[in-house]
Amino acid sequence: MTTASFDYIIVGAGSAGCVLADRLSASGEHSVLLLEMGGNDRHLLIRMPTALSYPMNMDRFTWQFHSTPEPGLDGRALHCPRGKVLGGGSSINGMVYVRGHAHDFDQWRDAGAEGWDYQHCLPYFRRAETWIGGADHYRGGDGPLATCAGNEMRLNPLYNAFIAAGVEAGYPATADYNGYQQEGFGPMHMTVKNGVRCSTSLAYLRPALSRANLTLETGVRAHQVLLQGQTAQGVRYEQHGELKAAFAAREVILAAGAIGSPQLLQLSGVGPAAHLERLGIDVAQDLPGVGENLQDHLEVYFQIHCQEPITLNGQLDWFHKGLIGARWLLFKDGLGATNHFESCGFIRSRAGLEWPNIQYHFLPAAMRYDGGKAIRGHGFQVHVGPNKPESRGHVRIVSADPAAAPEIRFNYLSTEQDRQDWRDCIRLTREILNQPALARYHGGEIQPGEAVGEDSAIDAWVRRNVESAYHPSCSCSMGADDDPLAVLDSACRVRGLRQLRVVDSSAFPVITNGNLNAPTIMLAEKVADLMLGNAPLPPAAAPVWVNPEYRSRQR
Repeated sequence: MTTASFDYIIVGAGSAGCVLADRLSASGEHSVLLLEMGGNDRHLLIRMPTALSYPMNMDRFTWQFHSTPEPGLDGRALHCPRGKVLGGGSSINGMVYVRGHAHDFDQWRDAGAEGWDYQHCLPYFRRAETWIGGADHYRGGDGPLATCAGNEMRLNPLYNAFIAAGVEAGYPATADYNGYQQEGFGPMHMTVKNGVRCSTSLAYLRPALSRANLTLETGVRAHQVLLQGQTAQGVRYEQHGELKAAFAAREVILAAGAIGSPQLLQLSGVGPAAHLERLGIDVAQDLPGVGENLQDHLEVYFQIHCQEPITLNGQLDWFHKGLIGARWLLFKDGLGATNHFESCGFIRSRAGLEWPNIQYHFLPAAMRYDGGKAIRGHGFQVHVGPNKPESRGHVRIVSADPAAAPEIRFNYLSTEQDRQDWRDCIRLTREILNQPALARYHGGEIQPGEAVGEDSAIDAWVRRNVESAYHPSCSCSMGADDDPLAVLDSACRVRGLRQLRVVDSSAFPVITNGNLNAPTIMLAEKVADLMLGNAPLPPAAAPVWVNPEYRSRQR
């Protein structure tokens, strides 16, 4: 068996792994090995923002996982794609940049993740980012990750009309939902640089690969973490049919995502003892929380016929696609340089909620996320759903074979509050889309349809039509010492073991109110400092807007 030794071994070159590879190798003092199953991300369909629907449906770039049949969704199994390419999820996602609400991170602290409140996290969001509008108390100005507002809504009047409709419905406008005020309607931000997707591979890994102390190995399937007693010694893996082992003098870091990291821990004998024993796996550390606490966001497409021929539905023929592609190839601008989610909203579904729990992505088209099943004629839609579900699921290996897909069950819509949040979501969305600002464009509801109004009808329609927003998380969560399901301590170290951490979205205690790429990058930035013994960035003292009447008013 081929062997090699390094200071650090990172499993997974995704949103977190690329950040860690860069930061841990930056000084030149430490040797770092980065292991990744996927390969090069320099592909046109990854680089071009408008082509976002293709990579996540290509086996070349994606682990094509599916959930088990979900009881709360009439037995439907949902697609759960995970990145299998340099950059991981940041190379196949929708490029939406949402940090989450400030109180999401205070919620992490309250769940036992000491030091992860918003004021301690904000400096790391800033360090990671170069915001096109320049640095301020909230935004970064010299970080690796480029963020912008796409075409700044110049290319379609529907973007501003949607924001105006939200304001007419009684919600505030917000100039920067990643800054002082998340709640409200405004422009949406994306990880795009000069018209090209800005993945963590582009932002962090590519510059770091010039260092002699960073080694990247692709085509790797990790088999298990090698443990000696309670200490992680390295990783056993397969590459091009050959079994290999690499050893770490300092630490092994799992950054394989909310599905891959708990899977690899369980394959290594770290997880719920009874389950592992049933599969014939020797238990190295009984940790009941490994793979538990799994959370995700759901969304639906709320679609409206458009009375004016101004939507992207008129650009879907091969002639117009060719023009869009040619312009992007030549100039890196126009419709090819955006993910088309250029306006958005964050609202609270009921009085008593302190911060938003519903998110809107506005799209000036009526089609599926994967680009299929576009309506005839013109239409627009919002991708919408509640972002703070109570439902919890699990990831569990089904055998000792590392090539076997694990059992993934989210238990979607398993609580009454989750079902009520969806009823509120559908009614509030219909109200917003029927405001005067959209009246000249509104040509009737495509789906759900006006007949879907009673609780039972909404429940049934949601069960049939809801889809994953592709945000699995929290399956190896940080937590307090007395939390039996906490897998990690506040430094993302695996409890009961030495020299082993998990650094990816599985470490979140609770899912954030928004897309997960931004907080995953922040997490890796912060943990890198902890690992290197660097003085942590001083906490911010940035004010955060909360509706002063939230206890008594929904808006």
